[in-house]
Amino acid sequence: MMMDLIGADGVGVTLAQVLHGDHELTVHGRIPTSASVTQTGRIVDIYDRGRGALLVSEVVSTLDRTGDILFTNRSGIYLRGEGGFGGDPGPARSNQPPEREPDIVVESPTLPQQALLYRLASGDRNPLHADPGFAAFAGYERPILHGLCTFGVVGKAVVDNVFGGDTERFRSLSARFSGHVFPGETIRTAVWETDEGWVVSASTVERGLPVLSNTLVEGN
Repeated sequence: MMMDLIGADGVGVTLAQVLHGDHELTVHGRIPTSASVTQTGRIVDIYDRGRGALLVSEVVSTLDRTGDILFTNRSGIYLRGEGGFGGDPGPARSNQPPEREPDIVVESPTLPQQALLYRLASGDRNPLHADPGFAAFAGYERPILHGLCTFGVVGKAVVDNVFGGDTERFRSLSARFSGHVFPGETIRTAVWETDEGWVVSASTVERGLPVLSNTLVEGN
């Protein structure tokens, strides 16, 4: 659905321009293991980030049987080369880690074929994650892992180590994609408990570079 919104009439961008800038997942209730679900998407806003633009989209997933909202995905898609039009730069995130050692640190290895497996499972066919030639054209030395796959790995690390694996305690995860993961790298997730929730920072072990920042998990 998110990729469908990028290709909507009037957007007019190419996949080489597209980067997933940030994402927020909110779970509104227990998710059944089997159900028929309707997804409704809309473009919420477009912000001017100077060298690029941030297109914000929202997809609401509703249980057909009852009409209950199961979860909401809100995505910020960074469009390279589309900024500078004098628009609103958008709100600033402020989920910064406290100035102390993290309460929990988790290292999660990824598979060399992780992007290909995620591509098949998610239906995201962006060649940036599979085609070395396209990745080079987009400025990467090789295909990179989907941002939402990184998002999921970090989310699982938090659910397993903060909520004891109890997914029903999870309510939301919001994050900015501040870097990329190459398939086969290990993601280091650091977690701080705060009054607002659990602030998270994620980086690659091999290169020591950030991949998720301004990240907050809420639950009970």
